[in-house]
Amino acid sequence: MCLSIPGKLIEITAELDETFRIGKVDFDGIKKEVNLAMVPDAKIGDYVLVHVGAAISIIDEEEAKKTFELIKQMGEMDDLEGWVSD
Repeated sequence: MCLSIPGKLIEITAELDETFRIGKVDFDGIKKEVNLAMVPDAKIGDYVLVHVGAAISIIDEEEAKKTFELIKQMGEMDDLEGWVSD
């Protein structure tokens, strides 16, 4: 079971204001929409840590890639397929 997963913010898909935004995040080819309210400074190209459909922090690319590789090695990628609607 994974508590959070890193992904790359590739698009802002909805924006009520500077804080309440929805973005599309790429998790190694799996793209999901996530809530960006907790990371108002996140911009396209940033790596974010996502938990239960919400980005909870911005992380650097190197750390994101290391974490993602560990998740893949643990076989947790299958759980991502059914998580959060496209």
